[in-house]
Amino acid sequence: MLKIGVGPSSSHTLGPWRAAGRWIEELKTKGHFAHIAEVSVDLYGSLSLTGKGHATDIAVMLGLCGFDPVTFPIENIDKDVAHITSKSVIKLNNELDVPFIPKEHIKFNRKFLEFHPNGMIFRATLRDGKKVTATYYSIGGGFVVQQERKRAKQKLEKFAQFPFQIEKATELLIHCDTEGKSISEIVLENERSLRSDEEIDAKLNAIWAVMLDSMFVGCHTEGKLPGGLNVQRRAFDMHKNLIGDATYSNPQEWIEAIRGTEVKFRQILKWVSCFALAVNEVNASLGRVVTAPTNGSAGVIPAVMMYYMVIENHDANFKDVKQFMLVAGEIGSLFKKGATISAAMGGCQAEIGVSSAMAAGALAELMGGTPAQVQMASEIAMEHHLGLTCDPIGGLVQIPCIERNAMGAIKAINACEMALDGDPSHAKVPLDKVIATMWETAKDMTSKYKETSEGGLAVQVNISDC
Repeated sequence: MLKIGVGPSSSHTLGPWRAAGRWIEELKTKGHFAHIAEVSVDLYGSLSLTGKGHATDIAVMLGLCGFDPVTFPIENIDKDVAHITSKSVIKLNNELDVPFIPKEHIKFNRKFLEFHPNGMIFRATLRDGKKVTATYYSIGGGFVVQQERKRAKQKLEKFAQFPFQIEKATELLIHCDTEGKSISEIVLENERSLRSDEEIDAKLNAIWAVMLDSMFVGCHTEGKLPGGLNVQRRAFDMHKNLIGDATYSNPQEWIEAIRGTEVKFRQILKWVSCFALAVNEVNASLGRVVTAPTNGSAGVIPAVMMYYMVIENHDANFKDVKQFMLVAGEIGSLFKKGATISAAMGGCQAEIGVSSAMAAGALAELMGGTPAQVQMASEIAMEHHLGLTCDPIGGLVQIPCIERNAMGAIKAINACEMALDGDPSHAKVPLDKVIATMWETAKDMTSKYKETSEGGLAVQVNISDC
């Protein structure tokens, strides 16, 4: 659920990037790669309608080049794309040159494929004239599948070894009650069936390092965001006003500097908003962030984690981060299994709504909540995001997306506090019910409010107005 990648969108940028890379692997496996004479890509549905604003074409090219979105130097993006465009040649997997004119070989089709709104077809012509194709779908959060789900059996076999099988929130509670464990402890046992404690810690450390870096970079970068809307970055000035005369030289010292400032009640809201805005300003500028569960909602979880570290518990360390991420990931997984984390399928309730629910539940456990209170916090957070549409202006992950991360983080904290003060036995809506409701709402929502920029703010406000 938590993946390191490049902005601005997990489904429209990270997903297509990974799909292109997987296609290259498939061509190599089948022995076609060395014989390729030409390649092209058709983008469909939401990938087409908002693909330009989400840098889908750029992501596809970088994926075809064989670059890894986790490690690729983001400062090289413009240079490498300019090279492809100027030379009309792309080096597949960084080893095979073939003719490639982006405007001709990447086609945007408004048509929707049946399986999922985010569809793409990769085509290759071999030197003997034979044509081969592969269809992929970006289903949200950077996850990519083929309709026939070729790898589904392998994944099911891998997850079958989990000591605790979890499809629904009620099952998770039963495991917690039976074993006398917290949600994070149950999740950790499942993770241990896949990898060692050292690997788990290393991966979570890497995830937190990127989250922290994206907050740090966002708070120290001024100017306007790219894309044509001329959106002014706000985290820089907000942070400058909040931090005062504190000095530091790296993210860890930065945390201590914030802890050392006198934080008044009103400033708490500003700090949380600042953290969230910072991450998504980095995301909007093709920066490196962590899907949580998506790029468009990447700011909520780090902002709430930072709230705990600099406001609630000044002694918080990696142990707390680990606990928080384990719970957040499991809550996100429940929504992915029971509904969707794709805005093209469910609107923004599937992104900001889910991220807020993830953060609320994770914070509740850190604050001493029981497993039932953790789920209550997640339910409250999602309940007040139901029906939230995805209508980005200009197809860019900027308006209203960036501000929504700040709102989602604040809601998560509020939901946590309400759950900790509440009695789960009196709750009228269990988490499973709100997940099911979110999915029903998603299916009822008209497609123009599902990341197509064909409704809502996207049509009420023109780019020229901005």
